[in-house]
Amino acid sequence: MQYKAVIAGASGLIGGLLLKHLLDHHDYDEVVVLVRKELNFRHQKLKQLIVDFDRLEHYEQDINGHALFCCLGSTKSKTPDLSIYRKIDHDYPVQLAKIGAKNSMQQFHLVSALGANINSTTFYIKLKGETEADVKQVKLRRICISQPSLLTGNRQEKRITEQFATVIMKIINPFLIGKLQKYRSIPANTVALAMLNESLKSNPGIFTYTSDQIKKLA
Repeated sequence: MQYKAVIAGASGLIGGLLLKHLLDHHDYDEVVVLVRKELNFRHQKLKQLIVDFDRLEHYEQDINGHALFCCLGSTKSKTPDLSIYRKIDHDYPVQLAKIGAKNSMQQFHLVSALGANINSTTFYIKLKGETEADVKQVKLRRICISQPSLLTGNRQEKRITEQFATVIMKIINPFLIGKLQKYRSIPANTVALAMLNESLKSNPGIFTYTSDQIKKLA
């Protein structure tokens, strides 16, 4: 079967890896990426759509197909204005989910974060929880939410704090066993592979996966 996928956030760590996996997979014959500026990348299956995310409704006709993958996300250091941060991590994903539902897309895949909780007092965790809650309200046949812990992989930008945390987690990971396994750091490529694999399933519902479960899905 030949599918069409749409990715938002293809220039990021998980999104970039997911894009390559989708292009390599025989079940996908078209991949549309929603980007602010063109990627320095070419492929016969790839279509790049330069969008203004504040006007996503203008691109509804291109946001269709089998699966929509939302890998959008920012950081406080990169986006210190919290109102803009909220747009990226909440408003855009929720609007994309609604457009996907409007266009009868079968699946919506969201990258969230471990511990996402609408009742948290931490801005980031609360925001992720609100995004999950609002996406779940959208009438989509299948919603898959990935909640990875600390991501490892080669980012384009340097994040000193994350690099330090990655070193520490390499030491701590072996001691996180049983119910604590979900707190182990996880390669971004593992998350991307799990998202791809989940998109090839057809059972309806809302599914949320923590890091330990994501590793099994990959």
